Amino acid sequence: MFGPLIVKPQKSQGVKTGAWRVQSRPHFLQKNCIACKMCLLVCPEHCIYGDEKNTYGTDYNYCKGCGLCVKVCPKQDIEMVEETGENN
Repeated sequence: MFGPLIVKPQKSQGVKTGAWRVQSRPHFLQKNCIACKMCLLVCPEHCIYGDEKNTYGTDYNYCKGCGLCVKVCPKQDIEMVEETGENN
């Protein structure tokens, strides 16, 4: 079986690169998710996790806030929110 390769985020010499994030970050609403995995597939940092409907989220230790996940979500179940300075 052949399919897309999905890998876990790699540490840059032990550095949590989420501190490089822009002023906003994705927030997964977990209300209308259909588990299409589009967000997971487009994430350049491979920091999105989840298996079933309404279980997807982001590892903010690695997320750069590019917003690609928001743009590809067919159910608009992800929104960009202002960065609060907290990594949660």
